[in-house]
Amino acid sequence: MEFTNAITNLFGIRYPIIQAGMVWTSGWRLASAVSNAGGLGLIGSGSMYPDLLREHIRKCRKATTHPLGVNIPLMYPDVHRHIDIVIEEKIPIVFTSAGNPDTWTGVLKEKGIKVVHVVSSSRFARKAAEAGCDAVVAEGFEAGGHNGREETTSMVLIPAVVDAVQIPVIAAGGIATGRQMFAAMSLGASAVQIGTRFVMSQEASSHPDFKNYILKAGEGDTKLTMKSLMPVRLLKNPFFNLVEAAEQAGASKESLQILLGKGRAKKGMLEGDLNEGELEIGQVSALIRDILPAADIIENLWFEFRKSWAEPLPCKLQ
Repeated sequence: MEFTNAITNLFGIRYPIIQAGMVWTSGWRLASAVSNAGGLGLIGSGSMYPDLLREHIRKCRKATTHPLGVNIPLMYPDVHRHIDIVIEEKIPIVFTSAGNPDTWTGVLKEKGIKVVHVVSSSRFARKAAEAGCDAVVAEGFEAGGHNGREETTSMVLIPAVVDAVQIPVIAAGGIATGRQMFAAMSLGASAVQIGTRFVMSQEASSHPDFKNYILKAGEGDTKLTMKSLMPVRLLKNPFFNLVEAAEQAGASKESLQILLGKGRAKKGMLEGDLNEGELEIGQVSALIRDILPAADIIENLWFEFRKSWAEPLPCKLQ
């Protein structure tokens, strides 16, 4: 049976499943695999110089004829070049994050590009809607990578954002299974955006050592840190311990910035340095115990989602 709703119609995709555009893990191989499997694949431009982004877009276009998009963090210094490239390459869908949607949404919309903005509160969701975004991603506190300071969980954030805006809402943060997808959509979301589960795909460019380290993660093995700079959820490792100790000692923003240095995320996630690298991942890593092809991940998500939809609740109404 065919499934359609506001998001599948908006993007022209088979399943309401979007792969997050994550730094150092979501290049053209992962994005094209997700799109070919019926979801929406996103190239994560945040870790790419402009010329590399163009290369990934063109390789992705050769690998899939299905809809694809690019995620652009608005805080990056090359953002204007990334915007130019997605326009020049005629990318149909852009997800923006970490910045003011007023700045670029109008420019992209004038070129016929569908724009989605990632938010961590209903207040920012309303701003995104006012800026003309076609949809928003409500990303809860459980998510990996950069996160909102409010620490609002997905269970609270999703219905709050659904009630705040009239445009479609995509749920993110703490979603890696079909049961979680069903729960998110029961709260009013029209789709889910998934990051951590796709980091643990065969096509993700994340280093094998990083993936294997994630397989060992349990509940409580990630934590939101660096709130005075840019909040980010990290998997605990020796570098995380240094950051936490510095914060507990009252380190200034400047000293934390020096400790962070340059290239920490690349060192950990792409190069596999589990001691000195920054390991960005979500809380839901505690539930993931295998590395699968992206197509299998989508198939498993959809099967469990449909099963959850069809099965009665484990209780009886009197």
